[in-house]
Amino acid sequence: MIRFVKAHACGNDFLIVDAIEVSTERKRDCAIKLCARNTGIGADGIEYLEWTGERSGTICLFNADGSIAEISGNGTRCVAAWMAYERGLGVGDSVSLKTDAGLRECNIVKAEGDYFQIASLMGVPKIAPRTVKLSDGVVEGITVSIGNPHFIVFVEDSTFKLRGKPWQQIGYEICFHPDFPEQTNVEFVHVISANEIEIRIFERGVGPTTSSGTGTCASAVATVAHRGGATHLLVLAPGGEQQVQWLGGESEILLTGPAELIASGEIFGC
Repeated sequence: MIRFVKAHACGNDFLIVDAIEVSTERKRDCAIKLCARNTGIGADGIEYLEWTGERSGTICLFNADGSIAEISGNGTRCVAAWMAYERGLGVGDSVSLKTDAGLRECNIVKAEGDYFQIASLMGVPKIAPRTVKLSDGVVEGITVSIGNPHFIVFVEDSTFKLRGKPWQQIGYEICFHPDFPEQTNVEFVHVISANEIEIRIFERGVGPTTSSGTGTCASAVATVAHRGGATHLLVLAPGGEQQVQWLGGESEILLTGPAELIASGEIFGC
């Protein structure tokens, strides 16, 4: 039997499993099995957690398709919420998590039972304009690294269509484009005002999803750098809203959003 905790951040759901419960060679297959929506528990990915201290740990993220991701902002926040719950932490406390994209400090700004609001330092972004040639023409976008890769496409209205095609179709084509041999996350951004944007997300290893912490960060950074967005942005996604603060240049991103614990239990081994 394998013990798990399930949590979500704006509908982006994750299983949290103690890393020692699953051997290294079984982690990929276990992620595929447990994340399956109809035959497993169902989730966008598994965060394997190794506690390294009272308020610190190391996490490794496997997507639902078994691929490894460097980091998930939402997944990291879900793990931080579970650690805070497990250790009885409250407002003003913090936990540190080592990810494949580096160390992330997570500060608790609200704690109400199984519901948390957490502000996470997400590192310094790397930004560059990029053109991708698709089957029906080129797409002008912005690449942003938040420790993992993102391709940002700005759209003019809330339908999120590009040249009459649904964003899901364009997102798939960009994600699996030969220019990105390790694939890329794709975000479509509609600028509502200088202080607010709305996004849609095609997540590498998952597909269309309700939310993404790093995608939220990447979208906000691209908006600040290339569309004159405010340094404090409200980012709306189908699963809910998050806030991003980025002062530009070499400053670090601060991402604030919710994380809610859903369930804990045991499942037969992978």
